[in-house]
Amino acid sequence: MEDKIKIEKKPSKSPALAGILSAIFPGTGALYNGNYLKGILLIIIFAGLVSIQGRGGQPFVGLLLAGFYFFQIFEAINEAKKISTEAETNSENKITVKAEVQVSRPSGSISWGIILILLGGLFLLANFEVISYDSFIRFWPLFLVGIGLKLIIDHYSGKKS
Repeated sequence: MEDKIKIEKKPSKSPALAGILSAIFPGTGALYNGNYLKGILLIIIFAGLVSIQGRGGQPFVGLLLAGFYFFQIFEAINEAKKISTEAETNSENKITVKAEVQVSRPSGSISWGIILILLGGLFLLANFEVISYDSFIRFWPLFLVGIGLKLIIDHYSGKKS
């Protein structure tokens, strides 16, 4: 007896609908695509940016909010396209190739992690009013100076990533 295995096809997603949902309310396009954790995180980030901007006096947060808004729309559209193309391909048409692949060790710089932790800590302190956003915004060019110094050090140490 020959057993047949049923392969369930993933339903295709409409990129237009994902984009429209994301444009109406950020994060809903990711929820539509089935990325529930990503959708919830996008909603939380959007709510946080709106609440920071609601206090007023933060022009850079407004730019960040606009960038985030358009990013999540394009992300939902691209994810829906990816899901649709995966749904169209049939597993019977796939060719399996076996080859030995060298596993590379993850590489990168710990500096970016430290920079993100420091920025997150500064924003957290500003939220608890330990420091004011005015002083934080006044010294934001130091962030650019730090990134520039890191790039110069990486260049001369031979890391060129």
